[in-house]
Amino acid sequence: MADQGNDILVRQLGPDDRDAYFTLRLQGLKAHPEAFATSYDEALQRGPSLHDATLQGTRTDEGDFLLGAFAGAGGPLVGIVGLFRAQRIKKRHKASAGGMYVSPEASGRGVGRALLSELFVRAQRMEGLQQIQLVVASTNETTRRLYESFGFRTYGREIGAMCIDGVLYDADYMARHL
Repeated sequence: MADQGNDILVRQLGPDDRDAYFTLRLQGLKAHPEAFATSYDEALQRGPSLHDATLQGTRTDEGDFLLGAFAGAGGPLVGIVGLFRAQRIKKRHKASAGGMYVSPEASGRGVGRALLSELFVRAQRMEGLQQIQLVVASTNETTRRLYESFGFRTYGREIGAMCIDGVLYDADYMARHL
């Protein structure tokens, strides 16, 4: 568990965090549909059990985990992010960060920075992991600046990556070498 200041506690999420995680994820999907490949309706349809395997922690050593930021000891879950390592032998040197969301009430308190800091601490311990990739909505300047402050660089843009209610959104692909 990491204490990242401002009374923000970051730790790996487990089975007991399932409901809080799913609730916060739904909040993010609804508030920022352009930031996630999964829609709010798809997430509701699939339900929280979709995340059970990751929350069980059975693949943590392989590089798959979910982190949560809490507003102090015993406080509510206010931020989430996941890391998912490629499974194919030729791609095991890469992992994808995704599903990052910070609740509005915690915005501006360093929650995103605390989550990414802990993600990198854990990623750097993984044997053979050399690169973390992510995708960010091209219009999301605040989040892009956060990622850039951690050394991520844009290596491509997908035009019309998502279509939400008939509106096309571009996505930027970013990577950081460890």
